[in-house]
Amino acid sequence: MNRVNRRRFIFHSAHRTIGLSATLAALTQRDVLAEFLEIETLSQPRVRPLRVCLISGSEEYRSDESLSWFGEYLKENYHVDFSKAFATSLTELPGLEALDTCDCMILFTRRLQITGEPLERIKRYFEQGRPVIGIRTASHAFQNWLELDKLVFGGDYQNHYGKDFKPYIEVVESAKDHPLVRGFEPYTSSGSLYRNPNLAPDTTVLLKGTIPEHTEPVAWTRIYKGARVFYTSLGHPDDFRQKSFLRLLTRAVFWVCERELPDV
Repeated sequence: MNRVNRRRFIFHSAHRTIGLSATLAALTQRDVLAEFLEIETLSQPRVRPLRVCLISGSEEYRSDESLSWFGEYLKENYHVDFSKAFATSLTELPGLEALDTCDCMILFTRRLQITGEPLERIKRYFEQGRPVIGIRTASHAFQNWLELDKLVFGGDYQNHYGKDFKPYIEVVESAKDHPLVRGFEPYTSSGSLYRNPNLAPDTTVLLKGTIPEHTEPVAWTRIYKGARVFYTSLGHPDDFRQKSFLRLLTRAVFWVCERELPDV
């Protein structure tokens, strides 16, 4: 088969946009979101693109902005289709019908209070044994269903340390060979460190965050109802500007969907 070299240059600042598709160029961000990535692939038969449902509702962390950009990044570079279910208020989350046909859910909401069929649709999604990626406030995604954290993610969210402490993010020694964190370059996150003292015993911790006198897990995987689950307490807007975080999320999408990992 012929080797195909494909280059994507994703650079976006307040002043100019270079080398972006028309769709990505229309997005607005204040700072650099991603760096130059070179992707080398082999010609192969086309497979159906992954379908991702982006569920957003964490205003504090600008999840609409971050997930919109990430969705466009996946579409442009990996031919991943995405749909949006973005909250319009604490009690309104339209677009959840996309869960019926998506390959995975990316959840990034904070203390929403949806009820009735919308909440039941999300609960059914998990009970059907379908994959999910949870970002930061997904541990307390729904104020009226806080059990989600322990039940699905295997987490133990107990608030966070002070915002004055910026955690240093690195791979835990036991996970250094895990495909999701291959080549992960440590960095200092702008987001506060979440407390998760007692994870479920079947979780596999990938990353840890360290501040003076405290270390906490910040990314892990597990299996729920036969489906792959990935959660990270990272997700500050500045995390989306880190190459390591971008690669981690991209790999997580393919990993939870049990597709071959892209070379990122």
